[in-house]
Amino acid sequence: MDLVEAAQEHARSGKLKTSMVGLCSILLAEFLLVCASSLNAVSQPVQGASANGMDPTEIVWMMVAKNETRARELKYFTALRHYHLDFNGLGRSMAADMHVQVTYTAGSGKSFQIVDESGSRILLNHVLRKLLETEQIDSRQQKAALTPFNYNFVFDGDTTDGGEPLYVFHVEPREKNKLLYRGRIWIDARDYAVVRVEAQPAESPSFWIKSTEIRHTYKKSGGFWLPETNRSESKVRLGGLAVLTIDYGTYQFEEPQGATSAAATEVANRRPVLDAR
Repeated sequence: MDLVEAAQEHARSGKLKTSMVGLCSILLAEFLLVCASSLNAVSQPVQGASANGMDPTEIVWMMVAKNETRARELKYFTALRHYHLDFNGLGRSMAADMHVQVTYTAGSGKSFQIVDESGSRILLNHVLRKLLETEQIDSRQQKAALTPFNYNFVFDGDTTDGGEPLYVFHVEPREKNKLLYRGRIWIDARDYAVVRVEAQPAESPSFWIKSTEIRHTYKKSGGFWLPETNRSESKVRLGGLAVLTIDYGTYQFEEPQGATSAAATEVANRRPVLDAR
C-alpha cells in the first residue's frame, strides 16, 4: 500500500481528523490584501523600460500615492460576500458556503458578520473563518501593502483591456511572508489602481499545499477600487484539489441613518468570526 492509499484508508477509518484539519488549513486568498499603505516605505528602483514616456518607478509610486489618497477618503462601506470552497482528495469530497456581511469603518478596519453558512464544518471552521480572521487583523495592521517596501517591481509593458490602458508589472516579495505573493499585476493607467492580480503565495500557507494559483480582480465602485472576485486553486501534496471562489458583492457607502460615531466604532470592533463554535 503506497502513501496515498494509506492516507485514503486512514481517512475512511475516521482516524485522520487531526491531519484533515491541518490539510484544510489552505488559506487560499488571505495574502491578497492589496490595500493602501504609508508612503514611508524605502524607495527601490524599478527594473524595465519606460512606458509611454513615464518611468516605471514613477508609475509604482503614483499607485502607492493614489492608494493612500483613496484610503484617506474611504470612510465606510458594507457589502454582502459569498464564499464557496470545494475540496476533493484523500478519498473524499467536501464543500462549504458562507455569506458574510463585511463592514469597513475608517480608523477601525473591517468587521465581519456571518449571515449564513452550510457544508463541511472542517472547511467552515478551519479555513473560511480563519480567512476572515486574517483579513480582519490585516485591515488594521496593513502588513501586506503592495509597495516597494514589501516588493520588487519589474516592468513588463503596457496593454489594454476593454479599451482601457494598463501597465503590467511582475512583482516579487522582498521576504518570505504568507501574506505576500509573487506574480503579475495590472495597473490602470488613468487611476493608478490595481485592477487584476495573477499570483502565487510567497510562502506556502501549509505543508500540505503543493502549489496555489490565484486570480484576483478589482472594480471601481463609488470612486474607489475594491475587490470584485477571487478564484484560488490549490493542489494538495497527497493528491487533491481545493478551489476557493469569493464574490465580493455590491458595495454600499452610506452609513445607516442615526448611527453615531461611537456606535459605528463599536460595530467595527465586534469580532464574531473569532468566536469558536
